[in-house]
Amino acid sequence: MHALLQAGTLSKAEVARETGLSGQAASVIVNRLLDDGLLVKLDKVRGQVGQPSTPIAPNPEGAYALGVKIGRRSAEAILINLLGEELGTSRVRYEAPLPEPTIATAVAQAVGLLGHLSPTARSRVVGLGIAMPDEIHAWSAELGLAAGALDGWRDADVAGALGRETGLPVTVHNDAAAACAAEMIAGHAITSRSALYIYLGTFIGGGVVIDGHLYRGEQGNAGAIGSMPTGSAAPGAPPSQLIHSASIFLLERALEAEGIDPAQALTDGAGTEANAVFDAWAGAATIELSRAIVSALSVIDFQEVVVDGFLPPAWRDRFTQRLSAAVERFNRSGLKSATVTAGSIGPMARVLGAAMLPLKARFSPDTDLLVRSGAARTLAQPRG
Repeated sequence: MHALLQAGTLSKAEVARETGLSGQAASVIVNRLLDDGLLVKLDKVRGQVGQPSTPIAPNPEGAYALGVKIGRRSAEAILINLLGEELGTSRVRYEAPLPEPTIATAVAQAVGLLGHLSPTARSRVVGLGIAMPDEIHAWSAELGLAAGALDGWRDADVAGALGRETGLPVTVHNDAAAACAAEMIAGHAITSRSALYIYLGTFIGGGVVIDGHLYRGEQGNAGAIGSMPTGSAAPGAPPSQLIHSASIFLLERALEAEGIDPAQALTDGAGTEANAVFDAWAGAATIELSRAIVSALSVIDFQEVVVDGFLPPAWRDRFTQRLSAAVERFNRSGLKSATVTAGSIGPMARVLGAAMLPLKARFSPDTDLLVRSGAARTLAQPRG
C-alpha cells in the first residue's frame, strides 16, 4: 500500500520490484487488497513489448480518515479519502479556546462530517487525528484572558471525548508537527533530508526533519521554536520568547489597533493600510526569527528552512523573502548555508496533517514520516 500510494499506479511485477517481494507473494497480497477494496484494477496498458500489463492503483474509497485541529482562535475538521482528497471540512472561529465549548465544537464537527458517509464508507474510516498546541492552558495572558481561564485544559481528555462520540481510534499530535507532516506527505516544499519547518500560527511553532524523517524528540517536543529565548532582558528578568515576537496574534492586535478586521486581512491581505501593518510586523518578527534560525543551524545542519502558516500567499511569500534576507545578514562563519523557502499548503496544513497521520500509520511500513525526494505522490492537496 505504501509503495502504491507513493507511485500512484504499479503493475504486479512493479509492486514486486518496489517491495522486494517475490512475484508470487506480491500477486497474493495485491489480490487480497483488491478483494478488500483497498486497491482497484485500471484498464490494461497495451502497445508495449510483452503481454499487456494491468495497472493497480489505490482505491480512493478504500479508506478514510478524520482530522481535527483545536487552535487558539478556531476549531477545524476535515474528512479525507485514501488519496488525501478533501471530502468535507468545517471551521468554527471563536474568541477564546475555552475547554468545554471548544471540545463540544470539535465533537460536533467530527460527528457531522462522519454523517456524510454511507454505512459502508463509515466502516472504512481508519482513525481520527487531533492537532493541537502543547500546554494550551499556559497562554491565557497572550490571548487577553483572565489568569486561569484555560486551566481546564490541564485535565481535559480531548481524545477520550472524540473517541467516545465517533467510535474511532484517536491520536493526538502537536499542531505544528502535524502541519510539518502534511507538507512532507502532500506538499512539495520539503525536498531535503534535513529541514526546519516553521508554522506561523496564532502562536509560532515548528517541526524538525532529520535524515528524511519527522523527528518528534524523546519527549515529543522537538521543533518547539516558539519557546526559544530572544533578545536581551531587563536586569533580573528572564529573556522573552520567540512566541512573543513572531506570532500572528501580534499581527492581529496591530491590525485591530488600526481599525482593520484581522480575519479579513488574514484571508486576502488586501488594502494599503493592512499591507503597511503587515510589513511593520514582519520587519520586527523576521529580526528575531532569523536569529532563532541561525541558532538552530548551529545545532543541527539543516539543509532548508520551510515557512508556512495562517497568512495569505502574498504575505507568506513576502515574509519568507524578508526572513531569507535577514538570515543572510548574520555572520555565519563555520555554518553551512540553508535555503529559506515558503511552504506549499497554507492554513489547512495543521488539520490536513492531523487527518493524514492515521492513514500514514495504517498503510506505511513504519510510523515515521519519510521524505522521498522526487517520488510521485497520489495524496492530493486540499482545494482552496
